[in-house]
Amino acid sequence: MKRNVDMREISDGRLYTAEDMVRADCHDCQGCSACCSDMGDSVILDPMDIWRLYSGTGMEFAELVEKGYVELGIADGMILPHLAMSDEKEVCRFLDENGRCSIHIYRPGICRLFPLGRYYEEDGGFRYFLQIHECRKKNRSKIKVKKWLGIPNIKAYESYIRMWHDFLVQCEEGLTELDEQNARTLRIYVLRVFFQTPYEGEEEQFYTEFRKRMDETKEKLQLGR
Repeated sequence: MKRNVDMREISDGRLYTAEDMVRADCHDCQGCSACCSDMGDSVILDPMDIWRLYSGTGMEFAELVEKGYVELGIADGMILPHLAMSDEKEVCRFLDENGRCSIHIYRPGICRLFPLGRYYEEDGGFRYFLQIHECRKKNRSKIKVKKWLGIPNIKAYESYIRMWHDFLVQCEEGLTELDEQNARTLRIYVLRVFFQTPYEGEEEQFYTEFRKRMDETKEKLQLGR
């Protein structure tokens, strides 16, 4: 989800790479779960998030939606899944009775990132920034960005994230040239190809399958030409 804000108002003014140290370590949150509540539909999921959830819970996309852990919504013009909040307390459905994340090992990318954000640059890369108003923990320690994310192959992951971001931008731009029926067809097609169709295997197999689907989709939709 894109945000049109002044970076000086929400960050410490610095941009970080995966190798940089940043004051983001919340020391296992120490009983705080504020960032897991009142999030509405803002925790947008990408295809790898769905693969992680399936790998960890055994629930495919349809079951995650059916059981109320994931909902669908419109973000930047596309139909995208997001984590669902409970009806009663407006907390993440994956939060357990002790206020702890029950899927922490395979939590989504936005959850791994918090309280960091991504700043996409025109040269095709992106860097990270620290959101200074979001996390309630005041005594955070410095930690290397890639260690905070906890993703083994960080270069492959960052390449995937940028590819997915650029694809969604292309789709959003393409929507402006489509009538309502064709726009709906595009949204449903992307949802089916990248989310509803299961990914099998380990992390490297996910990346390979994702790139294959991306190439086939761009060819079919004639994006980026």
